[in-house]
Amino acid sequence: MHGPASPGWLLVALCTATGAYCLLRMRSTVEEQRRSAGGEALMGFGMAAMAVPAAVVSQPSWAWPGYAVLFGSAALRALWAARREPHHLHHLVGASAMVYMAVVMAASPGHHAGHGGPSGVPLLTGALLLYFTGYVLLSGVRLVPVTAGGGTVGWGDRPELARACRLSMGIAMVAMLLTL
Repeated sequence: MHGPASPGWLLVALCTATGAYCLLRMRSTVEEQRRSAGGEALMGFGMAAMAVPAAVVSQPSWAWPGYAVLFGSAALRALWAARREPHHLHHLVGASAMVYMAVVMAASPGHHAGHGGPSGVPLLTGALLLYFTGYVLLSGVRLVPVTAGGGTVGWGDRPELARACRLSMGIAMVAMLLTL
């Protein structure tokens, strides 16, 4: 993504850590945790790869179309899963946003896409920023502590960590859209 190198590397670290935790959640005994964790791990690692600062490491020309195909496939999978479980619509929006960012970056690798002209922020970028900002705010409210249940829970089954994982990916998405 375009932007300063230091925040870019912090974004890479955040997304990589989130993707790694989502991989850990795939070992959960709860089936729903396992199902959603795989898609979230893909998003975390994909966001990390796309967030590598362009000033430091230049992506090869085939990378952006590759990201678009990868996240397009993830969007189709989320659309299919949303038939049974509507919460997958958020995964659809996230994967579609990643496709959008990959297409924009492929079209304008050397400068800020859509910025600097009289038009300001493109309409789709603004709509995605509004969606993910709302998602981040709602997710933050959901992190308010709830009374803990009894028993020992494994790392992959802790709902507050899963929510924190989703919150961090939402924040990363807002940051990526702002630097687009």
